[in-house]
Amino acid sequence: MDVRDDDQSQMFSRPERDRDVMKHWERVLNGEECSSDALRRLIDDSWRRCLNAHVDPGKYQAPPPLSENSLYSLQQKHGDLLSASTPVMAMARDFLAETGTIMVLTDHSGTILSLEGDHATREEGESMNMTPGASWSETACGTNAIGTAIAVRHPVQIHSAEHYCAGIKRWTCSSTVILDPYDSSVLGAIDVSGLHQTYNRHSLALVVATASKIEGRLAKHEMGIRFRLLERCMHRLTHSSGDGVVVFDRRGNPVKTNERAEEALNQLAVGRIGSRRLDIASISLGHATDDGLPAGLQGWIAPEWLEPVFDNGQRIGTLLTIPIFRPRAAHSSAAPLVAESAAQEPSKLDCVVGKDPALVESVERARQLSKSNVPVLLLGETGVGKEVFAKGIHDCGSAKSAPFVVVNCGGLSRELLATELFGYAEGSFTGARRGGMMGKIEAANGGTLFLDELGEMPLDMQPHLLRVLEEGEIYRLGENAARKVKFRLITATNRDLRKEVTDGRFRMDLYYRVAVTSIRIPPLRDRLSDIPVLSRALLEKLALHHGLPAPQLSAGDLGDLSSYSWPGNVRELRNVLESMLLTGERPRAIIHTDDPQVRGIRPFDAPMHGGEQHMFGIGEVRDSRRLEEAEREAILSAIDGSHGNMALAARSLGIAKSTLYLKLKKFGLDALVERAREVHAKGH
Repeated sequence: MDVRDDDQSQMFSRPERDRDVMKHWERVLNGEECSSDALRRLIDDSWRRCLNAHVDPGKYQAPPPLSENSLYSLQQKHGDLLSASTPVMAMARDFLAETGTIMVLTDHSGTILSLEGDHATREEGESMNMTPGASWSETACGTNAIGTAIAVRHPVQIHSAEHYCAGIKRWTCSSTVILDPYDSSVLGAIDVSGLHQTYNRHSLALVVATASKIEGRLAKHEMGIRFRLLERCMHRLTHSSGDGVVVFDRRGNPVKTNERAEEALNQLAVGRIGSRRLDIASISLGHATDDGLPAGLQGWIAPEWLEPVFDNGQRIGTLLTIPIFRPRAAHSSAAPLVAESAAQEPSKLDCVVGKDPALVESVERARQLSKSNVPVLLLGETGVGKEVFAKGIHDCGSAKSAPFVVVNCGGLSRELLATELFGYAEGSFTGARRGGMMGKIEAANGGTLFLDELGEMPLDMQPHLLRVLEEGEIYRLGENAARKVKFRLITATNRDLRKEVTDGRFRMDLYYRVAVTSIRIPPLRDRLSDIPVLSRALLEKLALHHGLPAPQLSAGDLGDLSSYSWPGNVRELRNVLESMLLTGERPRAIIHTDDPQVRGIRPFDAPMHGGEQHMFGIGEVRDSRRLEEAEREAILSAIDGSHGNMALAARSLGIAKSTLYLKLKKFGLDALVERAREVHAKGH
């Protein structure tokens, strides 16, 4: 952080000015109007607050601490803060002992919850009630680092004469607040204190670093609770018998709704509340205890609509089910026929090849989730078939005839990804198409948007996606007019998004939006027993496409296939089998080749072939290409996506620009080379 000299003079105490500060304090207490360069504005403001609050400047200690029972109750109330702070404070124990200082943790009001540090200094602090249960707010103890940091909500260093109360002026203290990662409210304060001779500017850096670590641990803990809450409520969100369902966190804030919640709330608003609309975001249940209804329950909510959600005996949230009242429909003989016809239509997920229990469970979960529009996060390694699962969920849903749009968030640069997702207006940048371009989000309107490799999305682009999901509207680049969109979101990643959130590489609020439900697709090495039936089915389809007889796989072939670890997963298996079909080589020889492309580990992310889609049993074999054809198609797609900029196209493919030109000539696309050069030259 770039801190100017004048900011630094306000941030840190200046021990050499103690005598002048003391004189200023005496004049302030005498009611004299005076100013001095020795007194920081921070201290002057705090002293005036103390004067207005009638704090006794002659105090020599904090008020008596809470009773043992009251302190225990307070510590239980702030259990999460204590749990997150204890290991972090313990790490500073040796440093504190060597510097003759102590570290103090307080709640949001300045009441001490725990201490750590030098034994002699702790004993010295007890003489002025610097002990658990004692309040060190400004109104209780005047200007001090704990109370003043809470009052101003930023790091504070208070030294010696700068304290307001006479009995505390022999101490030096540095403190900052600990903020709630959910709503940035003050949870407490962390402080390092010692006698005046222990003054050190680094103490302020220590408390800031300590607070940051505590906030990180709190965020990780809160994320885990949210994740468990959504997992436990998933079934109710997707199977609610036509009612509106809202999930609230343990603080009483809405986290997730099903697709019928808005209808239920609007019906309720008209029928009971007398308003035309009830905003879900404005509803708050208040904090819920383990054995009672949430505090501050709004009058229109019937208590029987509420259901606590527990995990390991701890209440982690509340489920609100709002009944929807519908008039009975007139009898129609056609309705049962339509339902029967739909029920008889086979699900494409039923054709997935494999009997491994983990795979079967994933397929069943996908079938369940296809019945609702709840966002789905697909988890699995590269090549396991996440896009195939996404297409299967779409095809089994109610909007299967609507668009299914795929965007790979990891295969494009930041600028290309922005235009790919949001589109752009005419003239928004040099080289923009006449009339502008529709983005993939807009193209998915009414259907399904599948964002592959979501964990690769740049951090600064994530808020824009979050806004689309929250507001249901997008802005094309260069436009000021919003465009309404409504789509089903399916995302996929091979990263641990919870760890990405903790490490600051992925937004927590976006994570909660996309990870309402998840499906983990097992890697091929974890279901090797499926390889024989999967290989035979795949070979038959590949042979049919190429017009060749399907070769028989010997016991030795199957043994070689089943003993390989398959780092490229099902995609690699498919390519090995296609190479075997076309070259006549046995699987063992292909698996151990030094050419990764032959084994199916591609130098760039080419589209999945029809054979790959069939090995999961989804759809027919569609336009299956040989490796050269797939490479040619990927190159054309990259050039189109980069609007003729060959450097960007090469970067998105992961190859050098010179290599790209050689490949274009190899595929007889020399005219495209010249056209791309002309387009790129006009753009500059």
